[in-house]
Amino acid sequence: MELKKVAINDIHEQLGAKMVPFAGYNMPVSYSGLIEEHNTVRNAVGIFDVSHMGEFLISGPKALDLIQKVSSNDASTLTVGKAQYTYLPNDEGGIVDDLLVYKIGEEEYMLVVNASNIEKDWNWISKHNETFGAKMVNISDDFSLFAVQGPKAEATLQKLTTDMDLSAIKFYNFQVAPFADAKYVIMSNTGYTGAGGFEVYMHNKDAESIWHKIMNAGEEFGIKPIGLGARDTLRMEMGYCLYGNDIDDTTSPIEAKLGWVTKFTKDFVNSEEIKKQKEEGVERKLVGFHMKDRGIPRKGYEILDMEGNTIGLVTSGTQSPTLGHGIGLGYVKTEFAKPETEIQIAVRKNKLKAEVKKLPLI
Repeated sequence: MELKKVAINDIHEQLGAKMVPFAGYNMPVSYSGLIEEHNTVRNAVGIFDVSHMGEFLISGPKALDLIQKVSSNDASTLTVGKAQYTYLPNDEGGIVDDLLVYKIGEEEYMLVVNASNIEKDWNWISKHNETFGAKMVNISDDFSLFAVQGPKAEATLQKLTTDMDLSAIKFYNFQVAPFADAKYVIMSNTGYTGAGGFEVYMHNKDAESIWHKIMNAGEEFGIKPIGLGARDTLRMEMGYCLYGNDIDDTTSPIEAKLGWVTKFTKDFVNSEEIKKQKEEGVERKLVGFHMKDRGIPRKGYEILDMEGNTIGLVTSGTQSPTLGHGIGLGYVKTEFAKPETEIQIAVRKNKLKAEVKKLPLI
């Protein structure tokens, strides 16, 4: 199958990015090196091209009813200009995807889904829409998305707009306005790095021009293009889930600690079963941990108790560039989920000490 290309694929190649296949797209995994890119975002400002993400528009009188049925959070609380994090539960107790819901207009919503799940999510929502009849449009191939992240992100982007006061766009809020000479841009404060910043949605035709303008505006702050590699280490330091690693079709949202975006004030797919789990408790929970011994935890490594019994599995792990030691996420038996609990990670033939930590990990 031929890889899809983002609108500014050529720019990434000219910048010398290391390109890899990701979710069916040819994507930049790194430019100058993971640690340098990671630290640039934590300390200054970086720009990610995440145009592989999917966007669906759902509109009409039944748009909200459909979203309420397929998603766990309560979208009826959204006002125009607000977004929320949520997930799509499946019928078997797992998660179809995690996503963002934006209220664009009184009867219009934009759903932003993971790149690897665009087709799966579309089919799932469409199936449920048969009873609602909301208007659904998949605009994934028409829009580009840049994440401009870091303490200098706001100062960089503010230079390019007089139509928006970026300091007034609070977390999980957004504005639609002209930006960098493009007429229609969605500026959203919904970052995945914990470093602050904005997501910038634009039509593909504007992507190249906006990329260059952001790079020029951020030059005084040392802006760099950032690849998916550093995006992964940044989100792990925050303890944010990655679909396919930490949550998937088989993981319970209660195990994954997504109870905070699960609202039982409404009926949604599999809500009875999920409510039962919340009330009765679950046998395992997702936790974050710090390595105490030297070693890097990786997905699939076993998590052990101090006697060497298997109590779970690592779902994400890395060497934290900020901390200089290994960190990870994984599922453990519930009795081992309390912060400060000592555990071990089986790294090849070694049992390395680690400690459960409260999130975020930095």
